[in-house]
Amino acid sequence: MGVRTWIEGWPVYRQLTGSDPLGRGAAAQSGRSKALDARTVTADRVARSVCPYCAVGCGQRVFVKDERIVQIEGDPDSPISRGRLCPKGSASKQLVTGDERATKVRYRRPYATEWEDLDLDTAMDMIVDRVLDARRRGWEEKDSEGRFLRRTRGVASLGGATLDNEENYLIKKLFTAMGAIQVENQARI
Repeated sequence: MGVRTWIEGWPVYRQLTGSDPLGRGAAAQSGRSKALDARTVTADRVARSVCPYCAVGCGQRVFVKDERIVQIEGDPDSPISRGRLCPKGSASKQLVTGDERATKVRYRRPYATEWEDLDLDTAMDMIVDRVLDARRRGWEEKDSEGRFLRRTRGVASLGGATLDNEENYLIKKLFTAMGAIQVENQARI
């Protein structure tokens, strides 16, 4: 490589001699970065969605290639977010494609040191048995003056921010129908 080739490849030289004196465009790009393409360019299709994290309802564009999500970005056509996403919304691709995402029911028995895999039916039966038992043990039919309460303090719910609006709505309906009075979401805490 000659000195001239080296100098012409130097970003400061390109910045001072080219049409980009502030070094914000072509002068700042290396040959390697010029050759790169965004993941969104090679996508087969784009699906529109709504961010699942909070009640704002920011629009998202989900880029799909070979039936796999390759990128999730803010939707510039969304009147709510106008293409912007918060840090959690920007990382929502990880929610659906992350390697650490749990895909099996894991259970650690009391006093055990290891986790075991359970089939879904067994896990659901265990949950139902425990919820019904806690509801029954904490049930309050009437107060001390004979007024009907029909509630339980044996069951409570604390929703998380990874639940979407529909999930939180259904959880609220379920726990209220069971008589629970402590139904909250971490977004309000």
